[in-house]
Amino acid sequence: MRRFSFHVIVLMTLLNTGLAQSQTKSVLTLEQAVEIAINNDPWLVGSEYREQAIVSSSVAAASLPDPVVNIGLANLPTDGFAFDQEPMTQLKAGVSQMFPRGDSLDIRSRQLREQAAEHPLMRADRIARTRVQVSDIWLEIYRAQQSIKLIHQDRALFEQLSDIAKANYATALGRVRQQDIIRAKLELTRLEDRLTKLQALEERATGKLLEWILKNQQSARQLGFDAFSALQLPNTLPAIAKITDNTLLMVKRKNQQQLAELLADHPYILSINQRIRASQTGVELAKEKYKPQWGVNASYAFRDDTPAGASRADFLSVGVSFDLPIFTENRQDKEVSAAVNQSEAIKTDKLLALREMMSAIQSLYAERERLTDRQSLYNDELLAQMQEQADASLNAYTNDDGDFAEVARARIADLNARIDALDIDVDLVRTNIRLNYYFNTTAGISKTQFGEQ
Repeated sequence: MRRFSFHVIVLMTLLNTGLAQSQTKSVLTLEQAVEIAINNDPWLVGSEYREQAIVSSSVAAASLPDPVVNIGLANLPTDGFAFDQEPMTQLKAGVSQMFPRGDSLDIRSRQLREQAAEHPLMRADRIARTRVQVSDIWLEIYRAQQSIKLIHQDRALFEQLSDIAKANYATALGRVRQQDIIRAKLELTRLEDRLTKLQALEERATGKLLEWILKNQQSARQLGFDAFSALQLPNTLPAIAKITDNTLLMVKRKNQQQLAELLADHPYILSINQRIRASQTGVELAKEKYKPQWGVNASYAFRDDTPAGASRADFLSVGVSFDLPIFTENRQDKEVSAAVNQSEAIKTDKLLALREMMSAIQSLYAERERLTDRQSLYNDELLAQMQEQADASLNAYTNDDGDFAEVARARIADLNARIDALDIDVDLVRTNIRLNYYFNTTAGISKTQFGEQ
């Protein structure tokens, strides 16, 4: 018994030393990971450039087409190519200007501005989605690292038990049997296998997270690690902003109407609304094609004097042109119909998005409630009971009043319970983060660097 206690003291000293050394490494918190991922997201930069491009296009769309200038030599005789030979020979210069149908220029410019206004909303939704995705990956790494720590603690205990069993078996002390030594080796091998699996999970998740947070090797050095080293995460889960009780009560009561009204202010739904607004403007633009397109032209024709020296008058011409959209059945009518159908299709996209979001909220809420119940059960009863069982079986074994197999089963059950409790805590944080995404409002919308539109 004294030998066992000595080994436990040595073990705890080693664990504490290792923990102290790990604290000196650079720690990447969840908030830091999310902030870095958002700052390094090229999609957000591309969205700002696309918005700027559309805004510039809206300015160009409101401008009249360039006037057309034409210069020509008309009616030059081919028998002598003399400019003054024939009275109809002219040097002409003209200009023409076309005017688009109705208010199509202003409508098209407004439609482009409406399309540009969708991008800040899309960026706000992208930021919210990035928070969820990066948090999921970060929590997977956290889960793996904490599980590895728990297994390392139990592996050290099994190593101590194995040493004690070997020593007692060699000195014929107690009721130690050879199968106890084999069982101890077997449990160590199983723990080693679990460690290998968890390390593989950690490495895969780390690779995914580095894809989000590493812009280049210089940014890696600034964070205190390189792409080939494991990320050091905190030893505790982060605090997540809680959803208000009123909102949770609304979800609990399955009040679909109030929930839809709340989601109406979500950036993703607002971006669809903006798309609908732009498509309705497209219907207006299509209806303008029923109006004629006008054009004006003016030209001046210069004539040379006669061979005898008599003066010839120059010519001035002014005209107006326009088309007649009278055969509209196969063109204008179909274009308006296409624009209307496109607008209605986007409305159905909004309806489907709302349904999917409300369904996801209900599922996440149910999952959150069950995880909360399980967390209370583990923290209030199960973990303490499993620990008591493990301690009781270990005390009985060290006093030669128990079976090694029972000690192994109790310790493994206790380890599994602690890992299950860890999984519950991580899943609960993840569920809260995902719920927070759906209750994200326009308050989090980032302004475009090109100014408000």
